[in-house]
Amino acid sequence: MHKTDILKKIENKEITKDALVKKIKNDFSILPEIISGVSSKKASIRYGCSNTLTVLSDENPKELYHYMDFFIKLLESDYRILKWAAIVIIANLTKVDTENKFDSIFDKYYDNLDDEYMVTVANVVGNSGKIALAKPYLTQKITDRLLMVENISITPHLSEECKRVITGHTIKTFDMFFPQIEQKNKVILFVKKHLNSSRESLRTESEKFLKKWV
Repeated sequence: MHKTDILKKIENKEITKDALVKKIKNDFSILPEIISGVSSKKASIRYGCSNTLTVLSDENPKELYHYMDFFIKLLESDYRILKWAAIVIIANLTKVDTENKFDSIFDKYYDNLDDEYMVTVANVVGNSGKIALAKPYLTQKITDRLLMVENISITPHLSEECKRVITGHTIKTFDMFFPQIEQKNKVILFVKKHLNSSRESLRTESEKFLKKWV
């Protein structure tokens, strides 16, 4: 298949994400074309390519690590969906980050916890467990950042109820790497605050966490 043909198929939805992932895994020389597709002016190509790269970053991180700088730059994208993809992809690549590129953009990554959109914040929170497991020496810094989610600002795109959803995600994330957290009491106190939350799922997550770890 000619390299431009693959983007046409993505644009016209003539190839599924699963089929595209399989095709790339059989021939990683296609990868640069998919990377270029993320910058396409056509939404179907942009998002088709970014969705595919998100899957590949999880299943074949070593093949995508060469493009780590591209994904870091993508954190600045005006397209929120591409920013969200970058947040996930970068977290997936930390397990093969031999050059410690993530370390140098730690603050840039976690500054997204102050974003006005719930999905941005939730993506950072939800992917932090992967980062902590891949880079245990960053555990305390990650924990400190996550403990601050209670202080995020309310916006037209992030309500009090959204904050409760995010807090639930935060507790799930802490559960992933709690054994390696040094200041466990801070996390336990954080969780205990939400035992009487108005949101049932948050109460449940808090109870499950405390039953498991306390």
